[in-house]
Amino acid sequence: MTQVDFYVLPENGSLTAHAAVGRIAEKALSRGHQIFVQVKDEAAATALHDSLWTFREASFLPHAIAGTDDGEPLVIGWDDPPSEHDDVLINTTGVVPGHFARFGRLAEIVAPDAATLEASREAWRFYRDRGYPLAKHDLS
Repeated sequence: MTQVDFYVLPENGSLTAHAAVGRIAEKALSRGHQIFVQVKDEAAATALHDSLWTFREASFLPHAIAGTDDGEPLVIGWDDPPSEHDDVLINTTGVVPGHFARFGRLAEIVAPDAATLEASREAWRFYRDRGYPLAKHDLS
């Protein structure tokens, strides 16, 4: 069963969603996991792709946008993930992905704005009511 973790960004804006994705991905990659980052659309994929090259000066996260090089351990996409990616899903969309249950772990990124918080509460209830193990992490 998929472990679902909610990562709540600080209200003061000291950590962006892209930086949070970088931190979570860096840790997962260091443990040998494959990651799919779910974004809303192609523009969001390009923006995240660009930010992952520079999210931390002393870090390198091998990644690609879905369809360009799905052999990378970290793939960013807005449609269904590549078939070989079923390990870690990082969701930045605020919507429960239809394919989340095929992953061992799901990281929900929660921005501190009212709309995202409400959508995250609904997602929490969705996962909880279906028996998925849940955890909340306040990032700083």
